[in-house]
Amino acid sequence: MSYQLLQTTDSTTMVSESDATLPLSSSLDFVTNGSLDFKGRVANKRKTGGWKATPFIIANEAAERLSAFTVSASLVLYLTKEMKESLPDAATHVSDWVGATYLLMLLGAFIADAYLGRYLTVIFSSAVYLVGMILLTISASVDSLRPKPCTETSNCPTATPGQSAFLYSALALVALGTGGVKPNVPSFGADQHDENDEKELSYKYTFFNFFFLSIKVGALLGLTVMVYIEQEKGYAWGFGLPTAIMFASVVILAAGFPMYRYKKPMGSVFTRFIQVLVVSVKNHFRGVQVGPETKLFEVATEESDIVGARKLSHTPQYRFLDKAAVMEDPELLDVSDRWKLCSVTQIEELKTFLRVFPVWASTIALSLSLAQQSTFFLAQSKILNRQLTPNFTIPPGSMQVFAVVNAFITVPIYEKFIVPFIQKRTNHHRGFTALQRMGIGLFISIFALSAAAVVEHMRRTHANPAGLTVFWLVPQFFILGGAESFTYVGQLEFFYDEATDGMKSVCGALFLSEIGIGSWVNSALVKIVEGVTGTGVGGWLRDDLDESKLDYYYAMLAGISAVNLFIYVWVARRYKGRHQG
Repeated sequence: MSYQLLQTTDSTTMVSESDATLPLSSSLDFVTNGSLDFKGRVANKRKTGGWKATPFIIANEAAERLSAFTVSASLVLYLTKEMKESLPDAATHVSDWVGATYLLMLLGAFIADAYLGRYLTVIFSSAVYLVGMILLTISASVDSLRPKPCTETSNCPTATPGQSAFLYSALALVALGTGGVKPNVPSFGADQHDENDEKELSYKYTFFNFFFLSIKVGALLGLTVMVYIEQEKGYAWGFGLPTAIMFASVVILAAGFPMYRYKKPMGSVFTRFIQVLVVSVKNHFRGVQVGPETKLFEVATEESDIVGARKLSHTPQYRFLDKAAVMEDPELLDVSDRWKLCSVTQIEELKTFLRVFPVWASTIALSLSLAQQSTFFLAQSKILNRQLTPNFTIPPGSMQVFAVVNAFITVPIYEKFIVPFIQKRTNHHRGFTALQRMGIGLFISIFALSAAAVVEHMRRTHANPAGLTVFWLVPQFFILGGAESFTYVGQLEFFYDEATDGMKSVCGALFLSEIGIGSWVNSALVKIVEGVTGTGVGGWLRDDLDESKLDYYYAMLAGISAVNLFIYVWVARRYKGRHQG
């Protein structure tokens, strides 16, 4: 194998991702980021990708999210009303399910990056998702799969083990399918834009905003039209229609097949991480040292030896890992064995992951806040006065629409007015950096939980809480929607830009998985609070919200969010990305 030795202080001899080019015979009509068309040829910009391909992806996401939001908005109520679970148990089960769904995204991203590619992973996972939705619809349609109806307020029969097993098997398939779909669709959409083309690069950031809005379009329809149909027609219709729409989302995605740009699977990034760790530790105990003049191993080919991935420039951080690329005796060492010698590019992949990990960890508190929308916010909506007109009652799940409305206001204003204004003062092409945008979202989330605590305290101490209008909950939904608008798009930009060729989906799944972690942390906090305060008189979280002290719980979450913001600022100020050297 042909190779070269590079000094630890010399990054100019490397071919970085931004410098990679096509052979001289290539035309400007072809992409320079390694993307292929459906026939396996270098993708032509005029015929593939860009805004020719992304409308299919955006429409697919809107349809899939409509399905997902309809189910998530209804699940707590379905478990309490139809499956006869207590409110704390239902909230915990929903949080656990959401947590599993988002953590499974790491598996889906791994399969896409390593073996199947993003497109095939999304298609196959959608089929699993669809089967789960069909079973969920059957659970809501067949009387024998649910406890018998009960008009009493207590002593109602609970679900049998068989009934619960059928329902949770359906939800497990939905979670598994979502795990393959959700992390790969945004990365697949970003793949349609060549970041080495300045025009297409600007389109990529516009795509991220439209992608976020497509999620909110799906949410808007799911939380209004679908939830209303469910309220009027029952859960069989409420789950059946999203199932049909999920099928339509797969058809939409498949329709764009000839116009997409595809990236080759690049093998297991986690295997490469382990190889770097193993070799660096071995060399450390052999006495290998890394200094300014140390030569590091890299293949001499134009691309790296990771299939389809471009080379990465050496960075000075985490020098211990550079020991994995030190080749002391070239005559005695098999340079193709990555369990004995790693390339600079392979090491830089792991360095990138280690750099973004603290950023990921310090934004989890927002996911803890977002978990309230589908649990306790929803429970509050159910017990307040939802009568809008004599003939129309607002479905409890539809209150989340106010978080969605915020996105439709925030994103266009941000793109049209804030970005140009801030650009002139920061000279940054996006106005705020992705890290700054995420920080703004975390800051806003504190006010959302504070508003929730104030409103709940007012409701709980009111002389006639049942007479209060549900619109008192609008501020907490609306403000939290603003926090998500800033943070989510910032995360999309940050994790995709910082990810290397071989870990785009994994990095995307990493930031999405924090939603799952946040849900599990919420479940753990619920159990801890129940254990500390009890479930009887004086307990913060009881089955009856009128007897609970939910405002204390919200105030605690606001405090956690404030502490988390300080941690995030500390991490972000010290962050140095791979493009900064």
